[in-house]
Amino acid sequence: MLRSPSLRAGCALTALCLAWPAAAQTAAPADAQADGSYHDPRSDIVVTALIPRSQGDILSGTSIVTGEELTRSLRPTIGETLARQPGVSATSFGPNASRPILRGFQGERVRILTDGIGSFDVSNTSVDHAVAINPLTADRIEVLRGPSALLYGSSAIGGVVNVIDSRIPRRVPDEAIHIDAIGTYGSAANERSGSGEIEVPLTENFVVHVDGSYSKTDNLRTGGYILSKAMREIAAASDEEEIQDNARLKGKLANTAAEVWEVAGGFAYIGDGGNLGMSISHSENTYGVPSRLEVEEEHDHDHEHDHDHEEEGHSHENVTLAMKQTRADLRGEVAVNGGFLDSIRLRAGWADYQHQEIEPSGEVGTTFKNQSMESRLEFVQADRNGWQGASGAQFFTRRFQADGEEKFLPKNQTDQFGLFTLQSLDLGDTRLEAGARYEHTKLQSDPDADLFAEASQRSFNALSGSLGISQAITPGWRVGLNLSRSERAPSAEELFARGNHAGTQAFELGNPDFGKEKSWGVEGTLRGSGNGYSFSLAAYHNWFSGFIYESVVDDSVCQAANGGAEMEFPCYAYAQADARYYGFEAEASVKLAQVGSYAINIDGVADYVRATIKGNGPAPRIPPLRLLGGIEAQGARLSARAELEHVFEQDRVTDFETPTDGFTMVNASISFKPLAGNDRTTLMLSANNIFDVEARRHASFLKDFAPLAGRDIRLTARISI
Repeated sequence: MLRSPSLRAGCALTALCLAWPAAAQTAAPADAQADGSYHDPRSDIVVTALIPRSQGDILSGTSIVTGEELTRSLRPTIGETLARQPGVSATSFGPNASRPILRGFQGERVRILTDGIGSFDVSNTSVDHAVAINPLTADRIEVLRGPSALLYGSSAIGGVVNVIDSRIPRRVPDEAIHIDAIGTYGSAANERSGSGEIEVPLTENFVVHVDGSYSKTDNLRTGGYILSKAMREIAAASDEEEIQDNARLKGKLANTAAEVWEVAGGFAYIGDGGNLGMSISHSENTYGVPSRLEVEEEHDHDHEHDHDHEEEGHSHENVTLAMKQTRADLRGEVAVNGGFLDSIRLRAGWADYQHQEIEPSGEVGTTFKNQSMESRLEFVQADRNGWQGASGAQFFTRRFQADGEEKFLPKNQTDQFGLFTLQSLDLGDTRLEAGARYEHTKLQSDPDADLFAEASQRSFNALSGSLGISQAITPGWRVGLNLSRSERAPSAEELFARGNHAGTQAFELGNPDFGKEKSWGVEGTLRGSGNGYSFSLAAYHNWFSGFIYESVVDDSVCQAANGGAEMEFPCYAYAQADARYYGFEAEASVKLAQVGSYAINIDGVADYVRATIKGNGPAPRIPPLRLLGGIEAQGARLSARAELEHVFEQDRVTDFETPTDGFTMVNASISFKPLAGNDRTTLMLSANNIFDVEARRHASFLKDFAPLAGRDIRLTARISI
């Protein structure tokens, strides 16, 4: 339905993609090994950085998760898969809905991408909505934190997570058929999961790809008590025996079983001058939302908002979410090889998403629908004496609709068009970088008798930019400084929300009169590497004006917006104020010794963020200081690793949060490569949370009702032939 000029422009851009000549430049192929496996000689190249560069050349925090590290970290959700990366935490709304948190930012301030294009789900709308990306199919995950991520949208102030798969093939296999497969068993949730993909070259230039995955889990077994100490004390003081019993519950987390399956097919033409390919996928995910155990008989919303809204003693029934998505993707590249322009890249995607929230009776309570399309066109400059750059245009449209008893948003549409550029100049010891993005966003809501009597429309023009410099100080060591200015348009949820939202146990109230969110940021980096060691440090500070956040207010505010009706949940209204975020992340690795054919290495990660909203105190759900260290014996075919993670107590909280106790986890793993010369065929046995400790992430809405997994023994087999 082409209702706007922006949408027609986006369709025109996608049509250009479909007409792309089959003479696009192919990416440099990976080296085929004698055993038929593949090794990418540019494994440290960050493709998400727009201009593909090595990880050490990027002027902000970056992480690459691939190979054995990805196998060891793999979990059913993208949030839990990345939770041990520097500067990364997770929303952890139970084991099935966990979105990454970058530098304390979540939701609208973190973009989740698949091969450079959005995930096209509604995970930004609520923490109980899962991300529609399956980590089982990932070949590689890249995380950009800081100003570099702004080139993917103004909503990426926290960063970008880009999941890269091979559904649109990037190379022509040398063998007649190439097979990759992975299977995992995890004891904590009786997890049984598997994924397989096949690539077949039909001609010397044409490749087809097919993949499928399946995962099934039971209720998650946790370490320690289900309720946090604060909630156990409230429940134990109750006069009702049933509520007192809740204070003693341990073990399995009710209503957390899940079943996920996905199928996909793709093809690509890869010629001497370039490539063009597309893929189609369909996924379905049925999962339970953890129940909130009763801790009080009742609560008066007009007084004593001393606990987080998910802690008010309301019983959250055993709701099940049934999600499905059909998606189509397109990617192409053309070699220009001119004096100024080297290549033109194209990426486009479309998806039809729906999920239903099913009550214990089997009736559908609420249905969420989301149709999205995104197109991205990039012009990559040739290297001219150290000057490199890329510029482009991006279009995004989203049509969202919710129907049912928990509809808290009217039907709305977001159209966004952006222009961006990134330029870098390598002068040897000194490197300069500048980036800019202009973005026009139009948001409109339809009239809704239950929420808004009249249609509403807002338009925003946002301009973001960054300037950076890095300097070599000694061989192998560089120091960098990056200054950024960003602007973000409010989201539809922040503007138009007006209703009960059971997922967050709140009546959410937006403000259609919000202005843009603006910020200044500065980031310093120090990186070094040499014979047997590497080190990376990033420190950042962001100053916001018009920062959009949720805060508990008197129920009368929401009652007035709700026609005077009684409040089912506490009243949470979006507001704007000045805010400040600062913190750091560091990681290091050192080779201690060589014992025979084994290298003995130690590594460590530390991260911290502090956030304050002016006039409101600490920002809610900010992860505390964390330290993680590991020791590993690495051999050609056999490796063993042990690690210790300590998360400190978070007692710097808002007046509607409870503090979160710290915890220490011990993990260990051993991996074996049974086929000589084939690094991608691996057997791995890992033990996580070995001492079965009770652990909770402060950033989770459900942290007082849903702890993390207890002891989890995992066996994973990855095969590549």
